[in-house]
Amino acid sequence: VQLQASGGGLVQPGGSLRLSCAASAFILDGETIGWFRQAPGKEREGVTCIGGSDGARYVANSVKGRFTMSRGHANNMMYLQINRLKPEDTAVYYCAAVAKHIFQAAGLCEMGRDSRYVFWGRGTLVTVSS
Repeated sequence: VQLQASGGGLVQPGGSLRLSCAASAFILDGETIGWFRQAPGKEREGVTCIGGSDGARYVANSVKGRFTMSRGHANNMMYLQINRLKPEDTAVYYCAAVAKHIFQAAGLCEMGRDSRYVFWGRGTLVTVSS
């Protein structure tokens, strides 16, 4: 089981990026999925998550109105559209998945970083700088 995030890069403040996450060996449809980020010197934080049972969404206050997560048409993809980027968005971004009976959206984003049941992808670095 592997997740691989991609699409990061250097972008100017106010710019946009679309991050992708591909899963192998299992499908994401029906799982609770989410995006996390870890800035230098800080803990990993849940950014936005979608519940596997009900499709409910959790979005961190710091990114509301700017970050949108979606599932791909193929069952092994998910995306994070990031708009109006700020320097404080600079971080390594990770995708994550967990069985829906373990966590729904808020649970994954708020507690998933401490759970051994969460599958993590390799991160992709987003740097926001002029």
